[in-house]
Amino acid sequence: MSEKNQTLVESFKKYFTVDFAHTPLIKSKVYAIRYHVYCDEFHYESPDRFPDKQEYDEFDDLSLHCLITHKMTGLPAGCVRLVPTTGNKGEALLPFEKYCSESLDHEFIKSLNLDRETICEISRLAVDSTFRRRSGEALTRFGDAMNFSDHEKRTFSLIAVSCFLAATALTDMTGRSNIFAMMEPFLPRLLKRSGIIFQQAGKTIDYHGIRAPYYIKKTQSAMNKMDPELKILYQWIYEQIEETYWTSI
Repeated sequence: MSEKNQTLVESFKKYFTVDFAHTPLIKSKVYAIRYHVYCDEFHYESPDRFPDKQEYDEFDDLSLHCLITHKMTGLPAGCVRLVPTTGNKGEALLPFEKYCSESLDHEFIKSLNLDRETICEISRLAVDSTFRRRSGEALTRFGDAMNFSDHEKRTFSLIAVSCFLAATALTDMTGRSNIFAMMEPFLPRLLKRSGIIFQQAGKTIDYHGIRAPYYIKKTQSAMNKMDPELKILYQWIYEQIEETYWTSI
């Protein structure tokens, strides 16, 4: 099949890998992306807190992480984590509960009557600026021009979505069907166009950028509404991380 006739999803699979971060080396690449995005680029966190240029927090040791890598260059392109509830019956707070409580619609969340052992948060979704460059921005943080083809560049729009789908695959593997996330407005809009519909669970606040809390319950009926091409991508991502997940836990 020629590049011209490949679907965007088929092209993404050609140019990128998606891995479950099961080793310290892969996790260090995850934390490095987060440092570049959260500290260097957007200044959400102070670089002084992370002299090793690895952005991490108290939730990371108990979280599950995924990494997206550009095959040809070996460059880390995107990352995400799934944070499960912990402790007796999952009573420990998740990041959005600890740091964004004032933004939450507590009555709505209470009305869901959720078993906390089925709850998780998708967070720290980040795409390296090398793969978010606008037209005409040739230089990267590596100091040279990345010679990406136009065909490759068209697949970059799937990196953030693929990060979310990787975390969604982990919710399936862990039985965490009730998903929360603090998201910038563009992501739920993007996902809605693909058939993934979140409910807003509170008001917008300035927390690592302008974000709002969102909730979705992962069910088979919800998955069936997913855009067919996105289903193909989700299944491929699931298969990429499944074996490593089950052999490393």
